[in-house]
Amino acid sequence: MDKPLHLSASPHIHSGRSTTGIMRDVLIALIPAAVAGTVIFGWRSLLVIAVCTASCVLLEALFNAITKKRQTIGDLSAAVTGLLLALNLPASIPIWQCVIGSLFAIVIVKCLFGGIGHNPVNPAITARVFMLVSFGSMATQAYPVIVDTVAGATPLPSIGAGQMPALSDLFFGLTGGAIGETCAAALLVGFIYLLARRIITWHIPVSFVGSVFVCSLLMEGFDFTKALALILSGGLLLGAVFMATDYVTSPATAKGKLVFGIGAGLLTFLIRYFGVYPEGVSFAILFMNILTPYIDALTAHKVFGGQRKA
Repeated sequence: MDKPLHLSASPHIHSGRSTTGIMRDVLIALIPAAVAGTVIFGWRSLLVIAVCTASCVLLEALFNAITKKRQTIGDLSAAVTGLLLALNLPASIPIWQCVIGSLFAIVIVKCLFGGIGHNPVNPAITARVFMLVSFGSMATQAYPVIVDTVAGATPLPSIGAGQMPALSDLFFGLTGGAIGETCAAALLVGFIYLLARRIITWHIPVSFVGSVFVCSLLMEGFDFTKALALILSGGLLLGAVFMATDYVTSPATAKGKLVFGIGAGLLTFLIRYFGVYPEGVSFAILFMNILTPYIDALTAHKVFGGQRKA
């Protein structure tokens, strides 16, 4: 007798990846930036990283316990959110503000919307924007402790004022800024790891950074050195590689990812040159997160065997 045919809903093929495995790879990819930030800005960077990560994990556990929901801290997504938030903060920020930022990211942005997979915007980037408009300490950046430097303007304002930092300083992170955003070398190592592990694709990071580079090149009269300095400055690489590529808040298709990346790049460029804030990466990603459902709808693949409506 023939075996019965079983019908079930998709997906029918599983890649073997789990949320925990993906988040573990993201944490591994962030280690170079975290280590570089600690070396460049001193022990207080490690304190900020520890407080943000621990706060996010504990707050998610507490929220699940109070609301009698299944504990989800084992999927490591809260740890990723905490580490990303910490890397977006200056090492000099008051510790209590780290806890407030973690509370906003985990409880307000993530848990109240239903947890991982349901948040409409990236928790870490949204918390950074919240802290940027709420706390003046976000504008007071830390400066490297491993070289003799005089506290002054961070790279973007310096470039705008005609004072070009050395490209080597920008590449190795010997400038003022947030803990995880200054060392381009460490961020590129993490990017290569995520690509090799197939956790992300090249579409969003390359189109994001590429659009900022092209626009800056045109604006600066084809000054390649200055355009390169602009993409190595601020939180562009950190945002493009680790936050704009968030599975939940970015488009699903390759075409949609390119639209997302180019849109975020254009917004970053416009805010940098014409906005009040010197850096526009966080605002650009947040805005594109809101547009992601519409981008998905416009770039969705045609259903196999389906017919276009008249």
